[in-house]
Amino acid sequence: MATRPPRPAELLLLLPLLLLLPSALSDPDDEACLSNLRSSLTDPTGSLRNWTAATFAAPCNGFTSYLEGVTCNNGRVYKLSLTGLSLGGALSPSLANCTNLQSLDLSSNALSGPIPSELSSLLNLAVLNLSSNRLSGPIPPELALCAYLNVLDLHANILTGLIPDQLGLLGRLSAFDVSYNRLEGPIPALLANRTAVAGAAAAAAALPRFNASSFAGNRDLYGYPLPPKRGAGLSVLAIVGIGLGSGLLSLVLSFTAVCIWLRVTEQTALMSGEEGKISHLMPDY
Repeated sequence: MATRPPRPAELLLLLPLLLLLPSALSDPDDEACLSNLRSSLTDPTGSLRNWTAATFAAPCNGFTSYLEGVTCNNGRVYKLSLTGLSLGGALSPSLANCTNLQSLDLSSNALSGPIPSELSSLLNLAVLNLSSNRLSGPIPPELALCAYLNVLDLHANILTGLIPDQLGLLGRLSAFDVSYNRLEGPIPALLANRTAVAGAAAAAAALPRFNASSFAGNRDLYGYPLPPKRGAGLSVLAIVGIGLGSGLLSLVLSFTAVCIWLRVTEQTALMSGEEGKISHLMPDY
């Protein structure tokens, strides 16, 4: 018995279900991204209590998210914002699996360890805010591969090393802050002297994009817009040592001078006494 083809009215009834089907399916990359991130974090306040295996399997339903801090767009993780939750642990390199991510904000927590260079795989990333944590190690130069990056905020960590020159090639970068770390060396010229974007007023074109506040609080960082490199000054111990040495030398010289003066005085007195004796013994003529 031949089956009849579906009628147009029946197809119209199925259309909404077909449109919802892709959104209901979990993306395996997003699932790996979120599950590995959760494994790398500590959550003393229980803010991530709904970050479970069941929700990782389907974190998004269209534009709806079932996870705290996650925003979805067409069934994919679009934004991740977990700020001020006292989260500890480290940043998982698996964050790179959230390939549709455009905003990553994990600021004001207690995260430690390095910034994974794998974040450079987030080619759609526009906002990266990891400020006010305990992140250490160098700033990955690979972040320059995130060509759409508009905001890069890494202030108030314990990052070390140089500011990568490559970051100056981020043409869309409009907010940059690495203040209050332990960075050293010269500020890259392409970050210090960035001009305004095309179409801005001519008077603003000569102004630097990032001022001194973007770099403040790094003791060994120098160059415009911060002061130039300091000269090789003497350390406090060296200054104290020089002072003590000078004082001791002055004391020795003074003591020596006093001894010589006493010796000379003593000899003069002896000579005067001898002359008196001789004149007394001489006969009168």
